[in-house]
Amino acid sequence: MRAALEKLLAAGRDDALLRFSLGNACLKDGDADAAVAHFIKTVEYDPAYSAAWKLLGRALADTGRIEEAGEAWAQGIQAAEARGDVQAAKEMRVFLKRLQKKGGGVR
Repeated sequence: MRAALEKLLAAGRDDALLRFSLGNACLKDGDADAAVAHFIKTVEYDPAYSAAWKLLGRALADTGRIEEAGEAWAQGIQAAEARGDVQAAKEMRVFLKRLQKKGGGVR
């Protein structure tokens, strides 16, 4: 799946949905660094894409970038609340709270 998505990107298609799908595929492949890059592009294209913020935080945490993960989830909570995406906001609050208990993330 990842290879097919990368072919689409190489062919010139580049949008939030493709980048989100690529980021998700990278996470499934255990390539959190590549996932981070794709999720960053996703939220650049669509800052209200709450699912992308959620997975960006996860990918950042997986790469050890704990402070950035907390910031991503905090921004994701704002995006989710603005869209009325209650479930995504709730999930990111839980992730952020766990991160803060471990001594990381934003306040």
